[in-house]
Amino acid sequence: MKYTLAFDVYGTLINTSAVLTSLEKLIGKDAAKPFMDTWRDKQLEYSFRRGLMDKYTDFSICTDNALSYACKKFAIDLSCEQKEALLNEYKVLPVFDDVANGLEELKNAGHRLFAFSNGSKEAVTKLLTTATIIHYFEAVISVENVEMFKPSPIVYDYFLETANAKKEESWLISSNNFDVIGSKMFGMHSAWVQRTPDAIMDPWGIEPTTVIHKLTDLAKNL
Repeated sequence: MKYTLAFDVYGTLINTSAVLTSLEKLIGKDAAKPFMDTWRDKQLEYSFRRGLMDKYTDFSICTDNALSYACKKFAIDLSCEQKEALLNEYKVLPVFDDVANGLEELKNAGHRLFAFSNGSKEAVTKLLTTATIIHYFEAVISVENVEMFKPSPIVYDYFLETANAKKEESWLISSNNFDVIGSKMFGMHSAWVQRTPDAIMDPWGIEPTTVIHKLTDLAKNL
């Protein structure tokens, strides 16, 4: 069967941990990893909170606010230029090593591939173009048109409408628990990309349709 595949971008296709090297140079190796994790966690938290408050803003604002929070938490005084450099790096992050081969296999098998992100269409298109994987996707679908973030059911419904796809014939592929659970509760199939052995699925009693460890494992699990 040919499926419609919605790929989360940040953390699933794009390696957000690639900023670690720059952070190590700026603030030292000991502080870099906890700083990076706090930045990413707060980025997501701020999007969730804005969704609940019905106060949508571009995902890049959540990223910027989260960076400021991490600086305050770790008492690190980055200059405006240093912050800007880190935020600019977020716009050109690399893909994981398995992504291109995994996407090519799925595309050749006849599935419909879409990038589906909390990020703006402009930002995600630039990311995927820089990473030279944009050609695998039929389209980039952003939540910005409905002004709500994943995992709201509003955005999964918007995806299906935009992609002209049926719920039972569509998959959400993500390394983010909230996205996997959100799409599964909505009624789509979901694939959790467990990129590290210590990654834990939230114990909500809602399991992904399948669990993979790299994108090249997906084709045989559909």
